[in-house]
Amino acid sequence: MEFPAYLATMPMHAITEIHGEPGLLARFRLEIEAFDEAARNRLTAALDLAAELHRDDRRVREPYLNHLLRVAIRMMHHYQVRDVDVIVAGLLHDAVEDHPAELAGADTTDPTAAALAALADRFGPRVARLVGAVTNPAYDPGRDKHVQYREHVAASLDREPWARVIKVSDFTDNGVGVIHTIGPKVARSAAKYRPLVPVFRDLIARPDTPLSTAVKRHIFAQLDLAEERFSAILDHAT
Repeated sequence: MEFPAYLATMPMHAITEIHGEPGLLARFRLEIEAFDEAARNRLTAALDLAAELHRDDRRVREPYLNHLLRVAIRMMHHYQVRDVDVIVAGLLHDAVEDHPAELAGADTTDPTAAALAALADRFGPRVARLVGAVTNPAYDPGRDKHVQYREHVAASLDREPWARVIKVSDFTDNGVGVIHTIGPKVARSAAKYRPLVPVFRDLIARPDTPLSTAVKRHIFAQLDLAEERFSAILDHAT
């Protein structure tokens, strides 16, 4: 499949709409050219595992892998992340939450812990720790699920500065990208994510968040855009 020479400068949702998963895969390969061979092999192995685990998963109109690719590409291109562990964890950030049994095997009493151990064996303990920080726990059915989600995000990311980078890329894809969703999920997503905007502003602004000042400004602008879109969805509904 032929892709335009300007693929490396196209917005990721534009690539998604025009070229789909093949275009995002091509963009991913362009981004990892900046890494050495060992790093490229590791990143490709993580992508292959993500593709296998999420092979039957979908996000409304698209393969779920598209979301994982955008999260990783955003970190490399817009956040200038060159820490391979972080990008690997970005590609696999939903693996434990969505497919623990496939990672760990069915015969285990604690699939989440076993899945994280499997990731540690394959990609190292730091990758497993980062994925663990962005993996949602089992929620108390007697409490509001969205409130518990916000509490988990604030607590887990407080301890893991690099996990903030992964989670804000995930949030950007979900929040800024909410207008690429259709049906009832639009309002549900906006209601879920809107209260997290100030949480991410605080986390990204912290001195220990390992991003440059310019990248932080870019993220703040994206959070502003997400808030505008949430407002358009929730405050002006007719």
